[in-house]
Amino acid sequence: MSRPIWWVVLLLVWAVIGTAAYYWWQQQGAEPQAPPPPVVEAPPAPPAQAEPQTRHPIEEARPETMGEPAKAATPLPPLGESDKAVLDALAGLVGRESLGAFLEDTGIVRRVVATVDNLPRKKAPSRVWPVKPTAGRFATTGSNEAVYLSPENNRRYDPFVRLMESVDTGKLVALYARLYPLFQQAYGELGYPNRYFNDRLLDVIDHLLATPEVKGPIKLVPPDVKGPLKLERPWVMYEFADPELEACSAGQKILIRIGAGNAARVKAKLRDIRRQLTRRGVTP
Repeated sequence: MSRPIWWVVLLLVWAVIGTAAYYWWQQQGAEPQAPPPPVVEAPPAPPAQAEPQTRHPIEEARPETMGEPAKAATPLPPLGESDKAVLDALAGLVGRESLGAFLEDTGIVRRVVATVDNLPRKKAPSRVWPVKPTAGRFATTGSNEAVYLSPENNRRYDPFVRLMESVDTGKLVALYARLYPLFQQAYGELGYPNRYFNDRLLDVIDHLLATPEVKGPIKLVPPDVKGPLKLERPWVMYEFADPELEACSAGQKILIRIGAGNAARVKAKLRDIRRQLTRRGVTP
């Protein structure tokens, strides 16, 4: 049971004890009275909202402290006012300049939670991403009759992947654990009051680690547009020609689009994050 729930229970217990004591004291000094009228039972109160059930308690995330003395916990700001605190904490990990180049500066926690929840789905709207769109244009090669994902496209993502690798995983997980109540609140607001965000995060990491590894050129085709709208060449939207790749989730497609080399580096970081979060091994 969480600390706030314990306080509620204690208050209820004290209220019951106080009410009983006051009633007994009144009865000792009062004259005998007629029996009270029959008590009409009130309808049962609605059941208390259950705490989120969890398979992966955040308490399992205990990164090494490198022998540093424990610091007193700083009270967290309200979720709606947490951007500055979160950005300041992240700036300590990646630097203020890098942070401004890659990260949005409003609604950080809510953006992270919404994006994590969307990655295993078919669509992950970029309007709620916590990171800014990658610079440059989507690069292809080949003719209009046979279009392929260009290796040049992979270089667009190199700066972000390098930044990701530079972040100390232990410190990142420690920060996430400290800020976790904000993530849990945002997840509840998203429509999951009885689910645990850390469980969702780990499930999504496992889902991304299962992204198929593609070797060789990746053929692209224009989307199958229904209705009178006609796509003009050169196309600005593409789908994977391979039905199995096209059936992948939004998150898995991102890993495929950034190239096999970058995807391998991202997966290595995800495995490290998962290990730090659970303090257990991960499936390859």
